[in-house]
Amino acid sequence: MAGRLVRVAETERADVHLSIDGRDATAKAGDTLLVAILTNVRSLRQSEFGGGNRAGFCLMGACQDCWVWTKSGHRLRACDTPVAAGLEISTRQPGAEWASHA
Repeated sequence: MAGRLVRVAETERADVHLSIDGRDATAKAGDTLLVAILTNVRSLRQSEFGGGNRAGFCLMGACQDCWVWTKSGHRLRACDTPVAAGLEISTRQPGAEWASHA
């Protein structure tokens, strides 16, 4: 997976392994889900209001543009949720009909 963001510092932090849309991904300890997602894929999610790619907006937990879902269906804000080993994240709302990003 080619990410939108490229890590240029703090590369010595421990790796954290998680899953994004069923694909194995690696983040660094202390990263938020938003950083983890955007260092692994090109966009955070697709907008349900037109299908355009989204990458987060306010980056501080106020705008609700960065919602992602756990495997069990719980909704999380990617911008202020820390990564955790083994976390399985979906960038598509369960039952949503719009296409996920590639």
